[in-house]
Amino acid sequence: MKLSDYVASFLAKEGIKHVFAISGGASLHLIHSLENTKGIDFICPQHEQAGAMAADGYARVTHNLGAAVATSGPGATNMITGICSAYYDSVPVMYITGQVSTFRLKGDTGVRQVGFQETDIVDVCKPITKYAVQVKDPKKIRYELEKACYLARSGRPGPVLIDIPDNRQREEINPQKLKSFLPQSQKISKVRLNQQINKCIKLLAKAKRPVLILGWGVRLAGIDKEVQKLIEVLNIPVVPTWAVADVLPFDHPLMVGTFGTHGTRYANFAVQNADIVLAIGTRLDTKATGSPLDTFARGAVKIVVDVDAAELAKFKKFGLKIDLLVHSDAKDFILSFLHRSQSVKQNKIDDWKSIVRKWKEKYPICPREYYASEQVNPYVFVKQLSKSLKEKQSIFVDTGCTLAWMMQAFDFKQDQRIFHDWNNTAMGWALPAAIGASFALPGQDIVCVTGDGSLQMNIQELATVIRHNLPIKIFLINNHGYSMIQQTQDQWLDSKYLASTVEGGLAFPDFLKVAAAYGFKTFNVDKNADLPKVINDVLQLPGPVFCNIEIGSEHRVIPQVKFGRPNEDPEPFLERKEFFENMFIKPLSVSMH
Repeated sequence: MKLSDYVASFLAKEGIKHVFAISGGASLHLIHSLENTKGIDFICPQHEQAGAMAADGYARVTHNLGAAVATSGPGATNMITGICSAYYDSVPVMYITGQVSTFRLKGDTGVRQVGFQETDIVDVCKPITKYAVQVKDPKKIRYELEKACYLARSGRPGPVLIDIPDNRQREEINPQKLKSFLPQSQKISKVRLNQQINKCIKLLAKAKRPVLILGWGVRLAGIDKEVQKLIEVLNIPVVPTWAVADVLPFDHPLMVGTFGTHGTRYANFAVQNADIVLAIGTRLDTKATGSPLDTFARGAVKIVVDVDAAELAKFKKFGLKIDLLVHSDAKDFILSFLHRSQSVKQNKIDDWKSIVRKWKEKYPICPREYYASEQVNPYVFVKQLSKSLKEKQSIFVDTGCTLAWMMQAFDFKQDQRIFHDWNNTAMGWALPAAIGASFALPGQDIVCVTGDGSLQMNIQELATVIRHNLPIKIFLINNHGYSMIQQTQDQWLDSKYLASTVEGGLAFPDFLKVAAAYGFKTFNVDKNADLPKVINDVLQLPGPVFCNIEIGSEHRVIPQVKFGRPNEDPEPFLERKEFFENMFIKPLSVSMH
């Protein structure tokens, strides 16, 4: 059996049906093997970066491995941004690169390159993968593939990279004689976890203003039903990070909204006035906490649950006091917590819930005056899009103001899912990721919301959508510039829009003409009053559709917390000392060991 055939067969057995691959001299054998293997096929994107991102999107919607193939040298390095997106969001993806033949590797010669398009992609990618290896010995191919798959899925998941020299791809191997990989079990102490859960339950029993923060880790754990049960058991306000803003329908009585520097006022008020914060599966990055870090949830006892011990350890280094650090997978924590749910007792917190509801009424994201505008307001567009989309819809969003407007204003329905590369947040991610999702969810309409700057980064993938007639509805929020960058320049650089507007150096095409040239049905809307009809028309048409949403360049993200200022709130709150006096306990100081 040819080694490349073994690789293709291995991927097929892992349940991967589509591999995103671009041909090159060092990847051809892998691609031909994919073609000749039942149950798996290759898809040709127009750029390796897009292929890496498509595999990422594929993995996110399938909860399985995604896979992408590229050739050596520039083919491999082009994948790096997509690899980063998977790494920082803990998404399991198998990246396979071809490499020059072993007899052309530079080795320890000290030269930069021997073989044509030789690049040491393994060392380049080690910091942004869970595992990266070059397979020089063909007898180790099974071991390395099995090890990579195990590491990609276990613990905190993430991408892996297998680099295979061209001559090794072509070698004949005997699958029956290949060494397998046997993982070593690494379990977190259940006794300690149970002790910490008991502490959580005791703390929550005393809370008067509790808040539950959920992060992307609860999605990675694959326990959606159990998360819903946890919310029911706790019966406290839920403040999700952006990555799980879709965890509850917008009208759920416990749903508050997204928080942080680009979150909603009312969600920030809830967090800043809480007396207990239970955060599960979130690393609480600086966009969530604001700055300085010690102002986050300033009067609250803080409990953080994370599978990555390094994420827990960082809080002390950066000055955020966490009262109880729980080193656990979100799944183990939530299942164990639910097992003890009968012992969960609470104060009556109806007054607290009422205050949160009043904040939501007092500080709407999309006030009435936005609707009064003749020209399209981005918040009005997002509200109308959320009204028009059906339940169980998958939505892919690009970065910048487009993302912030969506996360602040979108009203999620039951089982709708929103996807973004939350931590790498690369311009141009949404379109190729939507392509990956479209192959993973055949026949389902996928919505892609992007900005003019983001679309330019991977605009060539419009060809991939048309080539496969994918039912992707693309909404382009078009203000002919980088509005998020302009907002930063407003705050710090006297509104001098260098490299963020056409006048400042950017260049944009006529996107409608470009989309039409690729073969899209196109729509344009520049008035608030036209939004309902146009959006519905786009969604009702079969196949790929492109809609340009023309907005003014003056629109910004409102509210936004300026760097260096805490997530402020105007409401009184109990001081930390008073809270602990009421509970008759001292602040917890829990060792990591």
